[in-house]
Amino acid sequence: MDVRPLLEALGLQEEAARALADDLRAQIDDLQTRLRETETHLEHLAITRKTVTSLADRLPASPPELPEHPDYPRILAAFNESTGPRRAKDACPALGHELLPKNVEGTRAKLKRPVELGILTAADTGCFTRRQ
Repeated sequence: MDVRPLLEALGLQEEAARALADDLRAQIDDLQTRLRETETHLEHLAITRKTVTSLADRLPASPPELPEHPDYPRILAAFNESTGPRRAKDACPALGHELLPKNVEGTRAKLKRPVELGILTAADTGCFTRRQ
């Protein structure tokens, strides 16, 4: 029996396996490089998050946004000028409203929105004051 064709076939398979192994080693090297770069990037992101978090604690809180209605800036201006609690009927003149029950109730409803946002507080029943 002639083993030369078998040895040649084995030689071809051995060369193909060697080439595949070399290619896989190159891919592994490339993946290891990419993994190191990604891990470094993750470390930098963690450091950035830590830095931003520590700085964010030092920043003043941004004021909550009131609905876009011309009465809200006037309400806040009235409470900024006031030294004590105010009732809805006290805020009506600042809004240019007559002291009618419907206007007082409307003003009371508008005063509840800044309370919900933490800008004003409801001191007593019907009394509102600027949050300190």
